Amino acid sequence: MSKIDRLMDILVRYPQEAGLTDEEPAAVLDRYHTPDFELINDGVLLDRQRLLDHITPTRKRVAAVRVEVDQALVDGDQVAARTRLVAQMRNGRTIATEIYMFGEMAADGRLRRAVQATRALPAE
Repeated sequence: MSKIDRLMDILVRYPQEAGLTDEEPAAVLDRYHTPDFELINDGVLLDRQRLLDHITPTRKRVAAVRVEVDQALVDGDQVAARTRLVAQMRNGRTIATEIYMFGEMAADGRLRRAVQATRALPAE
């Protein structure tokens, strides 16, 4: 699998598997991220445990999720993407978020580090 294909899996499949499946959260996280993965999201550091802690409550609130990839770039181990994540909540609300992500991919194709800036979009 090419690095760009792997990045697309991380961007599109990871949120769906993390938020919508019954699979063990750690197994989903490990499939797409290295054990030392760190995410800085809007200035807040989220390590492995904080990400795992986020998955269970998300699964209780989200009914559907889709990611629309506007741009995705890979240069060696460096990656960048501009995406929209649209989540349909169980309470009927729709939440849309634009995400600007810059990161580093490990040799095995998993994400090692990412820095994201997000902004809320009007509901569709």
